[in-house]
Amino acid sequence: MKKSDVTLLIPEDASARLGRVTNATGQLQVGDISVAYREHGAGDPVLLVHGLAQDLRSWAAVQADLADWRTIAYDLRGHGETSLGDADGTLEQLGLDLVGLLEQLGPAVVAGFSLGGTVALWAAARRPDLVSGLVVLGTSSAVGRSAADFYGERIELFRAGDRDAMLSALRDDSAPALATSGVDLDALARERLEAVGDGGGYCSAAAAMARLRDEPLTPDLGKIAADVLVVGGEHDSFCPRRAADIMLGELPSAKYVEIPGAGHLMAIDAPEATASAIRDYLRAHAADEPAA
Repeated sequence: MKKSDVTLLIPEDASARLGRVTNATGQLQVGDISVAYREHGAGDPVLLVHGLAQDLRSWAAVQADLADWRTIAYDLRGHGETSLGDADGTLEQLGLDLVGLLEQLGPAVVAGFSLGGTVALWAAARRPDLVSGLVVLGTSSAVGRSAADFYGERIELFRAGDRDAMLSALRDDSAPALATSGVDLDALARERLEAVGDGGGYCSAAAAMARLRDEPLTPDLGKIAADVLVVGGEHDSFCPRRAADIMLGELPSAKYVEIPGAGHLMAIDAPEATASAIRDYLRAHAADEPAA
């Protein structure tokens, strides 16, 4: 998203303002950062949290398919059009950013992909009053040595600031995350490079994920009160079924859905099936909600 696309500045009464619009882009101050968002549709709120080296544009197809809900996709700290602030490389900081959004917008269902799913799990464990429902896609609550080493290597590369090397790395990382052919990898890599800007947000978020090796989120999953849908891609080698099983073993109320034929980047491999999984969860969640 270009800065010129951000046209609406949310006033103090954010919840009331968002309730009156069905399509908007804008900025919302949360702590030390200005958070860019895109809202689409009408109905109950659903907050969408993207993955590493992405921005809110990665949710565009899902938002289009979920027009019966008020979906609000936002850029994580240092990604897209959200400022970096005083990034400290912790999951706690990213989780508190999400909590800050929810405190202003009100309780909502949260759907997060990969890094975004881990951030959403953190927030749901700390503030169950703000997360009424939860969908995590291609998500892990812990990482092993090889993943931690990968994040460390990428942090070193991105800190060097060589844009060509960054672009090449993002292309190399995207290829095995896709299970279908026909995707323009060069265009995808360029979009991801645009999403990370100077790389500060990428490095901070990658550091947060690397910390999961020594500080896994798994022991905190039992604190999550919301019903959780865990979504995996059939061919996801980054967050395979065993990662989902670890979470399912700890979450008090959870179920698993697999997207056939999809890799880690399931919203690209299978956008309709990904949106359908979220939609089915939202419908079931609405049916289970007590009448006002």
